[in-house]
Amino acid sequence: MTLYSLRAIVQRYNGRVVLDIDRLDLEAGRIHALLGPNGAGKTTLLDILAFLETPASGTMTFCGELVEPSPQRLLQLRRQVVLVDQHPIMFSATVSSNIEFGLKIRKVDPTVRRRKVDEALETVGLSRYKSAAAHELSGGETQRLALARALALSPMVLLCDEPTASVDAENQAIIVGLLQQINSEQGTTIVFTTHDRLQAAALAQHTLVLESGRLAEVAYENSFACTFRRDNQEHNAQLYCILHGAVDLALPALTSGRPLGPSGRLHINPEKITLYRPDAPPESGLDIVGTVVLAMAEGDKIRVVVNIGVLLAALMDRASYQQCAPQIGATVRVRFAGDAITLLDVA
Repeated sequence: MTLYSLRAIVQRYNGRVVLDIDRLDLEAGRIHALLGPNGAGKTTLLDILAFLETPASGTMTFCGELVEPSPQRLLQLRRQVVLVDQHPIMFSATVSSNIEFGLKIRKVDPTVRRRKVDEALETVGLSRYKSAAAHELSGGETQRLALARALALSPMVLLCDEPTASVDAENQAIIVGLLQQINSEQGTTIVFTTHDRLQAAALAQHTLVLESGRLAEVAYENSFACTFRRDNQEHNAQLYCILHGAVDLALPALTSGRPLGPSGRLHINPEKITLYRPDAPPESGLDIVGTVVLAMAEGDKIRVVVNIGVLLAALMDRASYQQCAPQIGATVRVRFAGDAITLLDVA
């Protein structure tokens, strides 16, 4: 079922367009990742999905019904959606009081409130802090408390703005596990923003990318800033991915008759990447050795992420995967098909 449907959505601040989305559909019951750099419009989009902002123009439906910008209608919708900020603000009260506040506002019976508080605390693993002062919790514990506060309201949709950005590694793993648990056990639709492509690939069933307020036309993964150089005026270019230092790939298929400037961006199609055992004979200019950091099923495909100096995703059919059978931590040889590379722009 389509939960959200956005058409020609535009948002402006002080006359400047910060969001311009022609079409966006989000399915119910799934985890959606929203990737993009700072200033791309991710938080603005979350605020619109949370019915906290009304776009300057365009239409949006929720559960098949047109969202009317009347205060009464927006209030009804806000009770079905909860937004968890990157830096949640807690009241100067106990942990349980922070969770109970939203239930009081909704006039939930006291007995039911206490039960919901206990259930939410157990879910996020903070039951022992029930009577503690909320402001004394660590950053990771505060983020988990914010999730508990949201869960107590039994939302249809949970929106999370950078849920793991400001917490330690242990709490990052806990929060990721919580989001998976909430989605699988309660069927809650989750939309979260992140800069971490690896996290998005591991957690989300659907990934969106915003660049300068617009949805990117190509997949965010395997999209790299790069510089070029030519050797002896031949149609060969050396690619240096700016992320994580220089990764030098000779890729003749880049040119396709187009002139190359000193820099640009390119996309490597994950479905046109093949993995081989490291002892496979190399093909000059078309392959490179890396380390497997993630392998996960995605429908009838297997997504494998390889660290070659940058994180590179390959989407393999199961037969090809079984031939190589790459395990996490294993060294593999990455090979690109001749038409795997697309130039996005050239400076």
